Amino acid sequence: MRETIDLQPGAKGRETIIQNFEHPMTHPARALIEHYRCPAAFLNIKLQNIADSDSGFFRFRANAIYGRSAAGYRSPRVGPALYDVSQDVRINQPEAYLPFDPTEIIENFQFERYCGRESWIRKVAKRAYYQVRPSLPRSIREGIQRFQLRGWRGLSFPNWPVDVTVEHLCEELLLLSLRASGADRIPFIWFWPEGCDGSLMMTHDVEAAVGRDACRELMDINDEYRMRASFNVVPQGSYSVSESFLAGIRDRGFEIAIQDFSHDGRLFDERREFLRRARLINKYANQYGAKGFRSAVLYRKPEWFDVLNFSYDSSIPNAAHLDPQRGGCCTVMPYFIGNMVELPVTATQDYTLFHLLSERSIALWKTQIGVILGKNGLINFIVHPDYVAHEGVKRLYVDLLIYLRELCATRKIWQALPSEIDSWWRARSKMQLVRDGDDWRIEGRGSERAVIAYAKCVDEKLVYELQPLLSRSGMN
Repeated sequence: MRETIDLQPGAKGRETIIQNFEHPMTHPARALIEHYRCPAAFLNIKLQNIADSDSGFFRFRANAIYGRSAAGYRSPRVGPALYDVSQDVRINQPEAYLPFDPTEIIENFQFERYCGRESWIRKVAKRAYYQVRPSLPRSIREGIQRFQLRGWRGLSFPNWPVDVTVEHLCEELLLLSLRASGADRIPFIWFWPEGCDGSLMMTHDVEAAVGRDACRELMDINDEYRMRASFNVVPQGSYSVSESFLAGIRDRGFEIAIQDFSHDGRLFDERREFLRRARLINKYANQYGAKGFRSAVLYRKPEWFDVLNFSYDSSIPNAAHLDPQRGGCCTVMPYFIGNMVELPVTATQDYTLFHLLSERSIALWKTQIGVILGKNGLINFIVHPDYVAHEGVKRLYVDLLIYLRELCATRKIWQALPSEIDSWWRARSKMQLVRDGDDWRIEGRGSERAVIAYAKCVDEKLVYELQPLLSRSGMN
């Protein structure tokens, strides 16, 4: 597959003090190196003196980004008058001097640092809602949720229905590196095994007893369409979790993940209580053999994840316009939060789509899939067995599975369990490209599945080209 973006000429810069980095872990393009797994020598990016400027939104060409900068001004929110720092980029071949730290910018999105703090009014309202939620009829709950989502279409950031700001920024910086270095191409380790265009994972959050009891039927549907998935269970929620229930999932080739603690929406309210629950969550993870975690209702504080003993998390939406906690990581690729791999939720949840937006088709999902695959990303669905039991929703879920099977038949898409995607991303993060005569080879565990790709500038556009494979087996 070829991926293209526009390349525009750079503009004038200004004299500044330059910060010089050499070690890959302190390289100013560290996040770019981690994204592409390319040799650091190809990214001759230096930082202008950013000093201690305040953080805010500004523009780098077509992309609204958030952080500090050494030039212009920064705004508290995205708008039409953002300062464009591309005019302050300096190219002094073979080096490019940036007025912002790209690693800082990318991590600001991945950790949602651009989001404002939750107001005390929202905190009180949320606490009151979850106290009375168990006794509320579903129609009342949906009315409250729709009221909370009012005005979401007017949100200017993140971009809807999928935000790929991080991917755009990485591509722009790779183009800048090509221009500055004069290289004809930059080698990197392709994102997915066997050269797949993208990856697909299905997850099922089991919220209540009705969902638990519907898991067998949902597994039957998944088996019919060869869709493996994880079932995310609440260890101390409103339903019991027996070993026979868990074994019934594992024995059919699905996997178990932990969903929150009690699904009361308050896991991250207070640090001391979170630590108490985290100890119990870790105990259940060991007991269930679960490698993955997801928080209830996608409430999250990434800076607290370090006490959770999981290999991967999947709690951060790509663009959270329709979630109680707004924000989003603005990427369709996995990334690391400490030692944990984050598998971002990149597709709208089924409950939101069918009940809050009252959609009666999978058109929005198709649109999101198209954008995600356009950036060779991860398609990550949340579908609840609690709601699929409804005949109308079941039909739409089957429509989705039929569409995905047709898509996988025509595109090289890696459909995998979350734990498999986690394992691949970890292995890829340790692979290295090394010289092999006039060519390159990949070293590291799992490298036999990895593919060398090249980023090139063709007609002022960035093009990805994959090194041919003798065999591309392993796709489902």
